[in-house]
Order: sequence, then C-alpha cells, then structure tokens
Amino acid sequence: MTTDATNVALQVQGPSWDLDDEYESTTSANLKADLEAVDTLLTQMQDLNPRLDGALDASGAIGTDRDAVIAAAQGLFVLSERAGVTLSNVATFANCLLSVDANHAAAQSLQGRLQSYWKRLAELGEPLSQLLNRADDEVVDAYLNHPDTSACAFQVRHGRERRHEQLVLGEENLISALSQDGIHAWNRLYTQLSGTMSCTAEVDGESRTLGLAQAASLMQRPDEATRAAAWRGVNTAFEMHEETCAAAINAIAGWRLEVARKRSTVKPVHFLDGPAHMSRVSRATLDAMMSACEQGAPLARRAARAMARASGREQMGPWDLRAPAPLIGTEAQAIEFADAIDLIANAYGEVHEDMGAFIHMMAKRGWIEGTVTPNKRPGAFCTGFAKSRHPRVYMTYSGSNSDVITLAHELGHAFHSWVMRELPDSQRSYGMSLAETASTFGETSVRNALLARAPDSARAFAIAWEEVGALPTFLLNIPVRFSFEQALYERRAKQPLRPAELKEIMNDAWSRWYGDAMSEPDPMFWATKLHFYISGVSFYNFPYSFGYLFSTGVYQRREELGDEFYPRYVALLKDTGRMSAEALAEKHLGVKLDEPQFWTDTIERLTPSVERFEAMVDAIVGQ
Repeated sequence: MTTDATNVALQVQGPSWDLDDEYESTTSANLKADLEAVDTLLTQMQDLNPRLDGALDASGAIGTDRDAVIAAAQGLFVLSERAGVTLSNVATFANCLLSVDANHAAAQSLQGRLQSYWKRLAELGEPLSQLLNRADDEVVDAYLNHPDTSACAFQVRHGRERRHEQLVLGEENLISALSQDGIHAWNRLYTQLSGTMSCTAEVDGESRTLGLAQAASLMQRPDEATRAAAWRGVNTAFEMHEETCAAAINAIAGWRLEVARKRSTVKPVHFLDGPAHMSRVSRATLDAMMSACEQGAPLARRAARAMARASGREQMGPWDLRAPAPLIGTEAQAIEFADAIDLIANAYGEVHEDMGAFIHMMAKRGWIEGTVTPNKRPGAFCTGFAKSRHPRVYMTYSGSNSDVITLAHELGHAFHSWVMRELPDSQRSYGMSLAETASTFGETSVRNALLARAPDSARAFAIAWEEVGALPTFLLNIPVRFSFEQALYERRAKQPLRPAELKEIMNDAWSRWYGDAMSEPDPMFWATKLHFYISGVSFYNFPYSFGYLFSTGVYQRREELGDEFYPRYVALLKDTGRMSAEALAEKHLGVKLDEPQFWTDTIERLTPSVERFEAMVDAIVGQ
C-alpha cells in the first residue's frame, strides 16, 4: 500500500484492474496481430472505394451498375465496422494504461502510432458516408435491405438528418486528416499536462506535493480546511499553466466554429446542433430540459444551503462539491472496497438478482481499477473492449461515501453495455443523453437502499446527504458548465479569449446558477475541468443533467411497475442504441421529452427528499 496523503487519511484503496485477457502488453503477439488485421481491412476498403466514385447522379440515384455499387457499399460497411472494432480495442488498451500511469512510455508510443490508423480509417470511410448522405431514399433502402447492414438502419437514417452539412469528399478527408494534429492534439496536450502536473497543499499541518488525482481525493475529506487547501492547490497549479490551457480551449472551440462555418452552405450550423444530434435529442428537448433546470434551481439551492448549514455555515464553498457528510454523532469510517462492492451489489440486487450478480462478476474478474497512485489521471469513467465486449471501470477509490456512489455510477455504465453485448455493433452505440441513464439509476438505487437500511440517524443523515447532493450537482453545477461553454463559443466566434476573460465568464455562470448558495465562484473551473478539453465531443455536460432527470423519471416508475419493471428497464437500455431519446421515452415511458412537463414533474417529485433533509439538518443544528 502506498503512503500518499490520501491513504494516510483513509487507509484504503481499490484494486488494480486486470487487462491481460485483452493484451498482456503493448508488444504482445495478439496486439500486433490485431494491428496487422486492421492494415488488411483498410487495404480491402481502399480496393473497394473506387466503385463508389461518381456512382450517384445529381438527383442522388445510381446511374449504372446499381447492384454492384450497393454491394460495394455494403462490403465497405462490413470492413469498416471490423476495422473500427479492432482498432478501438487497441486504443482502449492504450488509454487504460495511460489513465493509470500518464508517464507510461510504451502506451504513449502506441497511442501515437494509432493516430495514423484513425486517420486512414476516417478517410477510407468517407466515400461510404458521402454515398449514404447524398443518395436518394430508394438507394438507402436498397443498401439497408441486407443482413449485413439492416441492423444499422437507425444509425444511417439518423446521420442523414445532418446531410445538409456534408462537404465534398476532398474537404471531408482534409478535415479528418488535419484533426489528429489539430483539435485532437490539443486534447492530448491537456490530458498529458493534467496527468503529469502536481500541486502543493497543506494536509494535517504539513505541506505536501500531490498529483491531481490525489488532490481530488482530498476534496472528499471530512475537514473543510483540507478540502479548501486541496482546491486552492489545484487552482494555483493550473494558474501556472493558464496560458497553455487557454490556448488549448480556444483552439478546440475555434476549430469547431470554423468547421461549422464551412458546413453552413445550405443553412446555418449552430454550435449546439452537433452535440444535440450526437446525444440523439432535439434542440427542443434540450431547451425544455434546461428550462426545467432553471425552474428547479431554487430547490437545488435549498439543498445546497441545507448542506452548508449542517456544516455550521450559511453557504457552500467550491471545494465542497464532493464533500462527505459532516460527522454527526459518529466517527467517519472508510469503506473498504470489498464492502463497497457488497453494498452496491445488494442495492442493485434489490432491483433484480441479475444486477447484483453482475457487480460481483465485475469485481471477481478484476475489471475495476481503484488504486491511489501519483501518476493516475483524475476522474472516473467506464470503458470497454470492443472485441470481447467486456467493460472496465476506472476511478481512484479511497473509501468515502462519495467514492461508493461514484463506483455505483460507473458500474451502472458497465451494466448498460453488458445487457447490450449480444446486439449488433451498430446498435450498441448510444447518444450521450441516454448514456447516463443506467449510471444515474445505479446511483439512485444505491442511495435509496443504503438509506432504507441505515442502522442509526447519523448514518441515515450521511446517505441523505448524498441523495440531496445530486440536486446541486445536476441542477446547478452541470448547468454552470453548459452556460460557460455557451458563452465561450459565442465570444470565441469573435476572437480568442484571454485567461482573465475565461475566468470572468466562468464566474458569471457560477453566480447565475448557484446564487447565494455558494460563498464564492470557481474562476479556474474552465481549466481544471477536463470535460471542456474532450476533442471528440463538445458540451460534455448537459447529458449528465438529462441522464439524472431521465433516470430519476425511470426510477420513479419502479414501484408502480413491480415485477414488470426489470424486463422493461432492460428493454429500454437495449433500445438506447437504435432510437432517439424522444422515441425511446415515448415507447417505454409514454412521455414527451420536447415538452417541459416530464422534466418539471420529475424535479417536483424531488421536493420531499429536500424537505426530509432540511428537517434532519434542523434537528442537528438545534442540538
């Protein structure tokens, strides 16, 4: 066991994950064979591509050799899917290694080698994309009328909704080729920077040098002084690199805005069009949800103020976002990882025994990473290997209640992918809005199960703390990120923003949403939050609020459906890869997401939880 500052406090950590059933190392024979297989598949794609050149006339119909062209297109899809699955498998392995050790030289080298593969796959896949977007409906119907392609019908038709943005083949290939050393390079710069940075914080009366993941763990400590010191230490460290972070965030936003401008020849392309489409929600649904968040903000502020009062203060600080419940009549006890697994498995098992068995399987197979080490990247995520369809969960586990909830969240993602493992590859990819359904459902299940079996009022309070803490997170903090990113893109369209301007718009967003529930804003949140630097998707924020509210709406139907709930829940999860969010909600819940009613009703049903927590706090403060 390491002796870093986090473990001195909690004396526990999670296990390291086992990746050997995928690849034993970056030089293993099966990894080499997979890359060779990708080379072969890409060569076969290259040989087929000329058959698509000039196949469509001006009307979108195929002029001559219709059957041969469609057969070539179908063959390209099969080759592209196989190449993508194999390449993703290797990329996941490299990312897993680098997440645990940002200085892993062999993994860095492998990730660098993969860039050329991704470039080539994107370039060779563009002719098929062009054909499917430009072709008339009759051609698309014929293309989908085959066992190899029929499963991707939703994917194809959903993609055609944005065909007005399509550029000519040469321009699409140029954007794809340049992106690896353009927008994605800025993302890699940030992740490498954040993975190797250190900060200084006062811990237990001693100044310590910590990695960012370690410092983030300290922000879960019971004592406010340590949390505040860790928060200030992280912000101070990022202030030393604020010019680099500003250059990266400006470049990423500027790239997207310029590409959107280029795509606006038929009609204007807004910077929110892509994120909404990728999340498989309409702009109307996004507007309805954000409007409901604004209406629900006073309830979330009540929850935040009650949490502050329980700590003897009137307002929360920005270092309190992951703070544990204050000690009320009992000493804080770190939760051993094995105990956390049992807690989560039991809570999941109350929904259905298969869910509990899944949690134990994840732990038994070594598919969870939870160590506390200096070079780990901060954050938590669920990933998966595309070939085996085996999920992996990553986090830094140090034994807090918050860690247990984070683990439950990521295991929810893993369960989602697990129930979809038998589906065709083209139906296993879902929009970000629905990606948070199972994860947030898992959080809620664990909180409610823990609350129901709490042995005393002190522990009941600690669980209720986690429950109501979700409201400031999803109805205030996530909207802060959304509002900041909106303002960033609006102002970046005119000129790059200096660090001082980025701090200003972050402070404005913070004040707008938190109001008097927060003692001060977090001006460096634009630099410390890695989500703003993810190059594959912008606005990596609103899907979390969507997932929280949507999954809460799903959970609220659990009791009324009884034994019917679990099969219907699994059916809903399986449909996430072949339906829009609106169609899914109407089919499985009978509600309309592009209207405010579902969202406002869901938030309103959370009021009793806040009132119960406020009563607990009143009793504590009155003691």
